[in-house]
Amino acid sequence: MLLNCSRQSGKSTVAAIRGLHEALEHGSLVLLLAPALRQSTELGRKVKDAYVNARKTLALPAVAEESSLRMEFSNGGRIVSLPGKEGTIRGFSGVGLLLVDEASRVPDDLYYAVRPMLAVSGGRIVLLSTPFGRRGFFFKEWDEGTGWHRVSITASQCPRIPAEWLARERAQIGDWWFEQEYGCAFVDTQDQVFRYEDVRAAYDDEVQPLDLPVFKSA
Repeated sequence: MLLNCSRQSGKSTVAAIRGLHEALEHGSLVLLLAPALRQSTELGRKVKDAYVNARKTLALPAVAEESSLRMEFSNGGRIVSLPGKEGTIRGFSGVGLLLVDEASRVPDDLYYAVRPMLAVSGGRIVLLSTPFGRRGFFFKEWDEGTGWHRVSITASQCPRIPAEWLARERAQIGDWWFEQEYGCAFVDTQDQVFRYEDVRAAYDDEVQPLDLPVFKSA
């Protein structure tokens, strides 16, 4: 699932509840990934808050082990917050659900390093983010990826955000930042020399690359 949603629209809270359900209902391993450990830990806190609130009215598996980075339940389900470094996250297998928060800002090598963790388990991925230019795996998957369920929620569609506040915010930060942070728009970066459309239009699969001779120094 791809969640291209405005800031403060509740996407992290919804994803946290989805991760908690996966761990409690199916006893699965759920991994929380973000650009930095601080951010994935914050998503983990939302999971813990959801568990505390749900247990007020529901009979849920008990917490068997808990730390700032993980929750393990009596049914075997686990939720683990990962650091944002490719070299330190390898080793997990049998992943039931992978939640990638602020996906547009997660490095490509980090994303591609965690995907194989789903190869045997057949687990699922949820990428949630606001856009960050027309670059990276989040934009690529949104623009041309296959097999994804796409959801886009702009700030104007979120009843918790007043229209008057959004109007003031647009005037304050300008159209470029506003459309990206609140309008779910993949816009060209401010320092970009050529438009994305112009670069794409320059590609032609029928043009064969030149076979240039290799010159060796004497």
